[in-house]
Amino acid sequence: MQQFLYHIYSGRKYLQRLFLSLALVLLAMQSFATPANATGAYDMPSLVAGEQTWIVDRAEVLSRISEGQINTTLENLAKETGNEVRFVTFRRLDYGETAQSFTDRLFEKWFPTPETQANQTVLAIDTLTNTTGIRTGEKVKSLMSDEIAESVASETVLVPLREGDKYNQAFVDASDRIAAVLSGKPDPGAPVVADNLQVESTFTKADETDTGSSTIWVIGLLIAATVIPMATYYWYQSMGS
Repeated sequence: MQQFLYHIYSGRKYLQRLFLSLALVLLAMQSFATPANATGAYDMPSLVAGEQTWIVDRAEVLSRISEGQINTTLENLAKETGNEVRFVTFRRLDYGETAQSFTDRLFEKWFPTPETQANQTVLAIDTLTNTTGIRTGEKVKSLMSDEIAESVASETVLVPLREGDKYNQAFVDASDRIAAVLSGKPDPGAPVVADNLQVESTFTKADETDTGSSTIWVIGLLIAATVIPMATYYWYQSMGS
């Protein structure tokens, strides 16, 4: 009987170690999965001054109608003034990166010299956190000051998002405002914010994480590692009696 109980105990310990190892593997896989989905400037496609690519919608938040409208606005702006504007969307940044640092790196990747940077504007948004970055060339600054550029990024784009993730409206409004300013027209200004507008929390929402299912699997495996050997032991004991 003692030998039988010893085997039951040894089997239970083995299964516990096995399931614990599986749990650790699952947690490790989850921890490596998040950085794999992150975006850096090096992930963006190559682009040069004069190229007629106005939108890089990696987050896929813009409709075809909105893209067509924005493309027309920015293409006409480039033809009439020589000022080129690019909009970039993405979801999730590399560790330690901010929307602004990403925008700066991308701007310098696409336009590496002061000459190619002069008439350029890049506006980017991280759709996971709804944070923005904007970078302009030196000639652009003579028409669109840093204050207006910052207002476009932090107000024209973000106000519609706080009202319900209206990305299409946000970028259509941003393209219209930038085009007006860079065409020498008066600045239409930032959107009017209602008094009862509640600023959206910057904390990650529960549905933006995928840790729940992994946690349930881990807990289930650990419970199984304990319950199965005990049930086996009591079954053998009842059979013996």
